[in-house]
Amino acid sequence: MKIIFIFDQIQAGLGGKENGNVELGGKKLGIGSTNMFDSLLKEDNSEIIATLYSGDDYFLKNHEIVSKKMAAMVRKLQPDIVICGPAFNYEKFGKMCGEVGFKIEQKVHIPVVAAMSVECTEAISEYKDKIDIVKMPKKGGTGLTASLKNIIDLAKKKVQKEDYSDLKKEICY
Repeated sequence: MKIIFIFDQIQAGLGGKENGNVELGGKKLGIGSTNMFDSLLKEDNSEIIATLYSGDDYFLKNHEIVSKKMAAMVRKLQPDIVICGPAFNYEKFGKMCGEVGFKIEQKVHIPVVAAMSVECTEAISEYKDKIDIVKMPKKGGTGLTASLKNIIDLAKKKVQKEDYSDLKKEICY
């Protein structure tokens, strides 16, 4: 499975909340928090082909252009799946995951899995019926390992075009 991750500045390893104005960018490798997925991806020879990122404040100020450019980057790189997040309890990042993920599925027709905790109420409310959003704990909460596995399991089913309706009922909002 060829994967692109979409992160905010925190998950990309480009600073904390104070660096929210990091502009849109990308690297053709896994950066930042992608290492949380290393053991899960090695199990089935999946690879991270790129990580796209934007500061959450930069995204909110430029959401239409960032969403459009991220979708164009995904189209060019042609992954099997895009994983937006995990956003944990970062509400602005949750909004970015929802909007960008929806744009990619609608315009590029590449499957997306997003992930966020229940604290991202606005994004969950707006996008849970538009894209698949995996439930996860807030930053520092318990259950992270299980939710990371759920993200990858759902991604595999979507890529292999398997029925995932039962899994979705169990792990998604």
